[in-house]
Amino acid sequence: GTAGPDPTTVYVDMRALRHDRVRLVERGSPHSLPLMESGKILPGVKVIVANTETKGPLGDSHLGEIWVSSPHNATGYYTVYGEEALHTDHFNTRLCFGDTVTNWARTGYLGFLRRTELTDASGERHDALYVVGSLDETLELRGMRYHPIDIETSVIRAHKSIAECAVFTWTNLLVVVVELEGSEQEALDLVALVTNVVLEEHYLIVGVVVVVDPGVIPINSRGEKQRMHLRDGFLADQLDPIYVAYNM
Repeated sequence: GTAGPDPTTVYVDMRALRHDRVRLVERGSPHSLPLMESGKILPGVKVIVANTETKGPLGDSHLGEIWVSSPHNATGYYTVYGEEALHTDHFNTRLCFGDTVTNWARTGYLGFLRRTELTDASGERHDALYVVGSLDETLELRGMRYHPIDIETSVIRAHKSIAECAVFTWTNLLVVVVELEGSEQEALDLVALVTNVVLEEHYLIVGVVVVVDPGVIPINSRGEKQRMHLRDGFLADQLDPIYVAYNM
């Protein structure tokens, strides 16, 4: 078959994302976050972005939960008796206005849709889906919602020796885990850099900085960071860190 268009990358304003707004900026702009298209939406598959609280459809300038409707949608999964309501809300939810007939499956991921300038094999422009992250992994701090990728991007930019980064919360504290690709003597220097960049760019105080070896942050086969697994390892004291700094 004919290959589809190459994935596109857009740059969004990280500050706008904190308010669930999508504002495109130029590459290299201050507070810019690169996001690569997650793939072409196939024929017969409908995707919308919905408000997680009101269940209303959102425009392309808003960040919301990705909902999918297709002939291949699952109807549920095995669970204990008494959770039928959760099944319905997850696999057979409907919009509160607009198209109130279609059944949608909630993905649990936040993202947005944009009409691209690229065309597919049929010559039609296609909608591109951009995923920001899991709804379960968003951080509620200082009364605002932060997205892990937002903070992690700032931290990775802070120093060339930071190979990877992941963030999560623990007892209302922000925990930043960084993989050090360099000499262990640099670990102490990274603490101040990480703390400062998060404070300057996000106005957040880092509660704990954990410096670990490369490869400690778990990533699944789809390239997604497993932040909750990392959090479990941190709480169980299983990360074998190079250095840990508590700012409590």
